[in-house]
Amino acid sequence: MTEIFVNLPTTDLEKAKSFYTALGTEIVPEFTDDNAACVKWDENIFFMILTKEYLGSFTDKPIADPQSTAQVLTALSRQSREEVDAMRRTILDSGGGENKEPQDYGFMYSISMTDPDGNILEFMWMDPKAAEQGPEAFMAEQAQG
Repeated sequence: MTEIFVNLPTTDLEKAKSFYTALGTEIVPEFTDDNAACVKWDENIFFMILTKEYLGSFTDKPIADPQSTAQVLTALSRQSREEVDAMRRTILDSGGGENKEPQDYGFMYSISMTDPDGNILEFMWMDPKAAEQGPEAFMAEQAQG
């Protein structure tokens, strides 16, 4: 089994914890302290929200400022377009922002948002048939039918 741990910098750990729990995650107390919070999305996906100083202790490279630099876009799927839209509203209501306007490709719908620190979070839904067949085959089938 593979687990994913995404490490993100923050300038305000308490604000970040409040934001991510508003999105429906839970804080894992065993891996949370004054330097970091472990945020659990599901059984295999976790975000480690780290103070910039603490994140810096894991690398000799400079830590990017997510307010002015995009280093990574973290995308998570949802079960429906409605769940994607609900996540957008929750993010905006919880202190996050919009990175780009929602994108609607017919077979796929996505939002690109930011957390309060500027880290980019994307949420997307894809028609299950498009995910199975691939977008080009799905669109060709839709055009024929």
